[in-house]
Amino acid sequence: MKLKRTITGFVAGALMAFAGGAMAEDWEPTGTLRLQIGFAAGGSTDTMGRVIAKVMKEQTGWNIIAENKTGGGGVAMFTGIAKMPPKGNVIGLGVNMPVLINLVKRGDQLGFDLDSFEYLGTVSRAQLALIARADAPFDDLAGMIEYSKANDGLAIGFGAPPQKLLMEVVNREADANLRFVSTKGEAETQKLILGGQVMAGFSAGTHIKYLESGDFKMIASANDARHDYAPDVQTVREAGISAYLDPYFYFATTAGTDPAAVAALTNALENAMATDEVAEIVRNAATTEVLNLGAEGTEKMMVDGVENVKVLFGQ
Repeated sequence: MKLKRTITGFVAGALMAFAGGAMAEDWEPTGTLRLQIGFAAGGSTDTMGRVIAKVMKEQTGWNIIAENKTGGGGVAMFTGIAKMPPKGNVIGLGVNMPVLINLVKRGDQLGFDLDSFEYLGTVSRAQLALIARADAPFDDLAGMIEYSKANDGLAIGFGAPPQKLLMEVVNREADANLRFVSTKGEAETQKLILGGQVMAGFSAGTHIKYLESGDFKMIASANDARHDYAPDVQTVREAGISAYLDPYFYFATTAGTDPAAVAALTNALENAMATDEVAEIVRNAATTEVLNLGAEGTEKMMVDGVENVKVLFGQ
């Protein structure tokens, strides 16, 4: 797979270099460009996608519409895009984790693989934190593990399956004896932490105001990098655990799309992401900053992500 993508990327890169910047400038979608969003209306992904489509339309003059294609956390949407003719008139906005998990757990049953797409860029990465009440008897992941071992276990709240998977890796690799309590999301997790029903849990940004008020403290970054608002807090991997969670919002279109179209779409998305309007909606909807990895960086993120998810599942 990597060899195939490398060869394809080399050829596409050579073609783009040969044609120069005019490729992106000369290509326009035939008819309407559809930005499909792999989640229901009203959520953070939908909110960001619709603003990005609006800004792209204003900047390019293209006829762009945003539409919701729900099912499987984006899996249904990307299945449809993988089967479309590679015309560059449909791009998908999804979240990597549901796609990566499905590729690892039932890849032979899906209608696509990593080679089914041209990757165009990312919007942002959710900064996922492991948090505890400010008076918790530990300050970092190593201390939390030791406390759990010494006290016949420790309850952790999780609002999404990948969060539990990460802590199961901690159990396997550190014999931590962590116990898991399923919640309906960050608000409930935080309520349970404050009430003492769980001692730690996950949050993707709504906890920051409570860090500032002194109600919570951050135990670790679940991402593969430290958080910009907490540069002194280690990642789970820095604490010696071999897995991480990096939830990215990303764009892709059908594999085999004309390199001129791919260049134009990548450029249009990059320009939209550089605006204050998109930066503000990302900050408000996802409690993080814009982070666009570009085409090559997005593809690498997906390839590396498959290997990381295998670790999450103990493979």
